[in-house]
Amino acid sequence: MFACLAVATTFAGCGGGSTAGSTIELPATEPWQWSLPAGWSPPVVPENNPMNTAKVELGRRLFYDTRLSGNGTQSCASCHAQASAFTDNRALARGSTGEIHPRNAQPLANVAYHSTLNWADPAATTLEQQLLAPLFNVHPVELGVNDGNRDEVLARLRRDPDYPPRFAAAFAGLPEPLSWDHVAKAIAAFERTLISADSRYDRHLAGQVTLTDTETRGMRLFFGDQALCSRCHGSPNFNDQFRTATTTDAPAVFHNTGLFNIGGTGAYPEPNRGVYELTRKITDMGRFRAASLRNIELTAPYMHDGSIGTLEAVLDFYADGGRNVGNGLYAGDGRLNPYKDPLISQIRLQAQDKSDLVAFLKTLTDYTFISNPQFSDPFAANKSHP
Repeated sequence: MFACLAVATTFAGCGGGSTAGSTIELPATEPWQWSLPAGWSPPVVPENNPMNTAKVELGRRLFYDTRLSGNGTQSCASCHAQASAFTDNRALARGSTGEIHPRNAQPLANVAYHSTLNWADPAATTLEQQLLAPLFNVHPVELGVNDGNRDEVLARLRRDPDYPPRFAAAFAGLPEPLSWDHVAKAIAAFERTLISADSRYDRHLAGQVTLTDTETRGMRLFFGDQALCSRCHGSPNFNDQFRTATTTDAPAVFHNTGLFNIGGTGAYPEPNRGVYELTRKITDMGRFRAASLRNIELTAPYMHDGSIGTLEAVLDFYADGGRNVGNGLYAGDGRLNPYKDPLISQIRLQAQDKSDLVAFLKTLTDYTFISNPQFSDPFAANKSHP
């Protein structure tokens, strides 16, 4: 997919994976050609960040480069690993300084199609904007770039003979190609290519495979009026925030599922109180974005706080109509949360239903996606950073 133009150069030793005496393979600066699943429109691409092949490949390298963190220990991929559908399988993400993030790292499959890009922030609507948080957050520290080290981090990239020509190719004609703005834009361009729609379910829709009886029962439950799963996970991306370049209306919907009800007041634990943290509207307490279920088999643990470990336990939670925390700091019956989405209480699942649903959810795993070399670590064969 990446057309390349070889440019010979000699590398000095550096920390991002370059080797002495190697040749830079610069992707040609050509407009990006989407290779999309049948029936899918392209995602939204901001006018100020058009896609091209050089930019996408630059973004892939930056995504995997630990030199982009303040202390040189983490990359974007540290919390978004391809083998795990671009999440980290931790309950809570961990930043470059070891600080624990209050929320679960979200997977990135089809991230370009989300209406919003954080667990509970209606204003985070572009990848370029969202990237500023992991780069520059102070509370919690993620990649740990700050006013004291941001110039040095860019200097690391400038010292690598590989990066300046790549930035110049990706952002041709601009006076300062290697900048923080362009770092974010390049990574965003790469993330827009992370499209996943080659699961057994997709192949079933295309008439290429037949689901088992158990999987078929699970599919019928999923899209039916008993389990009600598709009411929040019914889009092509199995969520309810799905937009494309041709979408005219893609509302930013958030839900309270009854995970907590501290002291019977409807409260959720700070600082994880959902959209309420931004709006201070009590009806927004505990409202979070419905996660995409694509590759859900690979992305445990689940929920915004990673507090449910298995698909079976997730379905038990929904079948119960919420979670009853019996004791401790967060004690309270989430089933009775006054701000809970009323749909949750209408879900009706027996043991066999839950087993069938788990079987269907596992058909959403896209093994092509997690092994696609176009999404992989370009430094893997010559790794000199963790």
